[in-house]
Amino acid sequence: MYNGNTKKDYIQAGLVAGLGAGVATSFAVGQGQDPAIAVAITLMAAVFAMVCHRYDLI
Repeated sequence: MYNGNTKKDYIQAGLVAGLGAGVATSFAVGQGQDPAIAVAITLMAAVFAMVCHRYDLI
């Protein structure tokens, strides 16, 4: 029958989330936000996406 997502690709989930957060935080850096905070936000988004992908939350 239906075979769900048996092979998970954590790198892809992290990259997609990192790219999405990177776009938003690059705009924020352009508006004057500290670049270190922007990198931290991007990394947290990527890790969160990988954890959610691991436990089938997305």
